[in-house]
Amino acid sequence: MTTEPAAAPAAAVVDWPQRGRVWRSDRPLSVSGILATLRHGGGDPTFLRGRGGSVARGLRTPAGLATLELQTRPTDAEVVARAWGPGADWALDGIPDLLGEHDDASGFVAHHDVVAQAARRFTGWRVPRSRLVLESLAPAIIEQKVTGQEAFAGFRQLVRRFGEPAPGPYASVGLLVQPSPAAWAAIPSWHFLKASVDPARSRTLVGAARVAGRLEQTVDMPAVAARARLQALPGVGVWTSAEVAQRALGDADAVSFGDYHVAKDITWALLGESHGDDVLAEVLEPYAGHRYRVQRLLELSGYRRPRRGPRMAPRTHLPR
Repeated sequence: MTTEPAAAPAAAVVDWPQRGRVWRSDRPLSVSGILATLRHGGGDPTFLRGRGGSVARGLRTPAGLATLELQTRPTDAEVVARAWGPGADWALDGIPDLLGEHDDASGFVAHHDVVAQAARRFTGWRVPRSRLVLESLAPAIIEQKVTGQEAFAGFRQLVRRFGEPAPGPYASVGLLVQPSPAAWAAIPSWHFLKASVDPARSRTLVGAARVAGRLEQTVDMPAVAARARLQALPGVGVWTSAEVAQRALGDADAVSFGDYHVAKDITWALLGESHGDDVLAEVLEPYAGHRYRVQRLLELSGYRRPRRGPRMAPRTHLPR
């Protein structure tokens, strides 16, 4: 007889010592803007916003679980960080990467007025590099070909069911860490269905979890080779690999080709009318090396083509 597995066990209560770091950048810095893409919906249980623009994240690092809290002093471009858990030092050491300190925009030239305006307005934004591939790949797979509302709800449900409490004080307010690769791979099919994740996406996610070690190696690979390795995984295409590269790998050129909205929104912003990926590739060609930078700057500026017609209704993948 098949029985339903129990929920992921709660982490042992450990009084983790608090580690800290103060880091200052020589350039303008917008922590909330940089980290915004690492949050998967307003109810993401691995990401909490606090007063004064502070952010706390639950992480699964190569050294173990960690909670990372970041508070900023914008006038000084200074970040005051605290961390807990066995992965605390790894998280603190990675703050410059996470906040895009090594994102090199020196070759970036704006060829459109709206892009130039966005670059001047969002001087504190940079391409993040979290160095955690599965952390971005899992939600990207869940977000394939569905509405954001549906994807965020499914991700939230699965993390709450199979994730783990984040170490340190934020566990008391519900901060969680995504499931481990083994936990993702062991989720029964019916739990994916309850979270509105169809079999094609769940198979892709389980397959990714089973080779998570090889996927994490892409952090140290050249951008093109890294995306090629990601796309070698069945079910991971250009869009999904770009979503990971933008967040985990610090890839400023990883455009979200294949997105339902991106091509139409960017071409509308740059050309005054909406087109698909072919035209998007042409209009972004002069920005080679910085094409995702253009995408994100225009997103931050709020450029959205006029929407017409009813919104797509959330779907269910539960058997009838």
